[in-house]
Amino acid sequence: MVGGWVRVELPPGPVYFVNRDAERERALRAVGEWRGRGRPLVVALSGPGGLGKTELAGNIGRALLERGDFGDGVLSVDLDDFRADGVLDPGDVLSQLLGSLGVEPEQVRVPYAARCGQYWNRTAGSRLILLLDNARYGSEVVPLLPASGESVVIVTSRGPLRDLEAGGAVELVLPPLGEGAALELFAFIVGDHRLAADPEAARAVVRLCDGLPAALHVAGRRVRRHRLRPLSRILADLQDELREKGVSGVEHIWDLTYAELSRPAASLYRLLAHHPGETFTLHSATALSGLSPEGCQDALEELDRAGLLDLRPLSLTMAGQMRLPGPQRADALRRAGRETPEEEVAEALERVVRWFVRQAQLADRFVAGRRLTVVELFGALEGVPDVPLEDPEDAAIAAIRVDRADRAARWLDEERHVLFACSRLAHARGMDTEAVALSEPVWTHALDHPHQSEAVEVFRRAVDSAVRDGTDPGRLVRTRCQLARALWESEELDAAQEQVDGAVSAVGLLGDSPRDRKLAASAAEHRGMLRGVRGEWAAALADFGDARDIHRGIGNEYGVVLQTYRLGEATARVGELEAARSLLAEAHAGFVAQRRERLTGRSAFALAGVLHRLGRSDEARELYEQALGRAARRRAGFDLARVHDALAELDTAEGRLAEAEAHRGAALELRRRNGLVEESGSGSGVR
Repeated sequence: MVGGWVRVELPPGPVYFVNRDAERERALRAVGEWRGRGRPLVVALSGPGGLGKTELAGNIGRALLERGDFGDGVLSVDLDDFRADGVLDPGDVLSQLLGSLGVEPEQVRVPYAARCGQYWNRTAGSRLILLLDNARYGSEVVPLLPASGESVVIVTSRGPLRDLEAGGAVELVLPPLGEGAALELFAFIVGDHRLAADPEAARAVVRLCDGLPAALHVAGRRVRRHRLRPLSRILADLQDELREKGVSGVEHIWDLTYAELSRPAASLYRLLAHHPGETFTLHSATALSGLSPEGCQDALEELDRAGLLDLRPLSLTMAGQMRLPGPQRADALRRAGRETPEEEVAEALERVVRWFVRQAQLADRFVAGRRLTVVELFGALEGVPDVPLEDPEDAAIAAIRVDRADRAARWLDEERHVLFACSRLAHARGMDTEAVALSEPVWTHALDHPHQSEAVEVFRRAVDSAVRDGTDPGRLVRTRCQLARALWESEELDAAQEQVDGAVSAVGLLGDSPRDRKLAASAAEHRGMLRGVRGEWAAALADFGDARDIHRGIGNEYGVVLQTYRLGEATARVGELEAARSLLAEAHAGFVAQRRERLTGRSAFALAGVLHRLGRSDEARELYEQALGRAARRRAGFDLARVHDALAELDTAEGRLAEAEAHRGAALELRRRNGLVEESGSGSGVR
């Protein structure tokens, strides 16, 4: 197993599956005969939408898993979920895969090349099955290949991936189902005696579906819906509609199904094609549609019964995400262009963006606690409920507070791509307040997931919107600070400096309100943090001191404690250990009093390090143990590893060699699990 981690990400299988035995057996045989060493076999399934490629990929994956040869599990990624304006960001896909492999978010490498190396390191020697759905080019697949000839990658695409390297892939082009297999599938779907009573009509219906399983499912649902009509009448209706519309392929079946939808369901189907991001939920569909929650539920269920939507994945995420399959989304988009006025689309988009802004603001508050924001909480959208998240501060029990904050953080993570899409949409439509507002919850998410390259673009758009709006210098300070940190974490120090300088300049436009003074302190803090990144700790001390003075002047207790912590770290960096100990002890006590879990643990670690350097080992050990326990509760692998390292150093100095070795082993295992340690034979040491 890879680092002791086993995960199986297989979607629910179809109820009926027929006539792909030849392709399935060819794929299984190829895997059994593969003798690659440094790269996995790629099984590439291609063909038009509606042929069942995804179902076949899952079927092959299950068969391989049942063989018992792939003990490291199955990972699955739909590449369409990671496209922005049609362009795939492989770095974000690698981040998703590393997360599925157990890598802590804060340990994912930021530079793309380093992230690739981390993924290869993490998958070296693994026995994984990787399913990649909806690839468009072979070049999208190559960076995602595990670094192991013992793994296998199953890829689906609408066309052949001709730029895949020859000799490393088995290409299977799926044809439409033959008439016999199509009849078999149709019989499974319908389960009705009318097929046997009128076999000619049944064959005629099947021929209309052109051998596409998706079309057969839609036609089968139509037959089941009209239990009293003979097949000959249903066939006549289908043929009449086909002649009238003159649409070839599967879409004529969707045309007929669409014609029978109620007005609310048909309207929702068209609007869903415009939903920001690839996925939607019951709540966001309600916001988009303008329907009541009950009306939207009914419309979605009607679309599911009609075969224009699949509700099966509804329970796979906390948010309850659904999606229109690609062909249906394209069909709905064409219908919207013909039937939905532009003004109606614009109103729907504004509703759903503003609804998402509010939900993200609430999630941000529940994750990060009450803090300064530059956009007030948006009001509730009339008739549309909020996401069922709860405020941790309303709970008296610590475990419940932690659970509520975790749920809000999960919502931000699951809906991040929709939030990114809302940011693009808001900026493009001149909704500058919304674009700035969205950047703040994305900032909270990015603090724990600094590898999200699309988040940097959210911050860039927020800066552009703050400049374009021009009415609030506070927004300029906040957005430039957000972008600066994302840039320096991506090692773009000069670009980060430009944003910090811009934030400091905008401070001159602020007033003297507590809110404006907090923003001025934030600009000073970010200037100090960037100076620290550059190693200019003496200058950083002055900035943190200025920021603390501002917070003291307005009575902002949390700001004072945070800047005291930053001063303590910087003071330790310049070697003034006794002063650093005093500052860090003060900050640690403040974080404990304010119940700031993460900063309590990190300040304990920083203070312990200074105490160790001062020779006060017993006090250092106690604080290290506290930091270890808090990191374990937060499942923070980065913090856990460095605390184990520190305890190993402390034990070694005291001659406790067995204990030191145990801590070193624990740290090594954490890093190996996160792909940060070279495997034997490929190098040495921590990367």
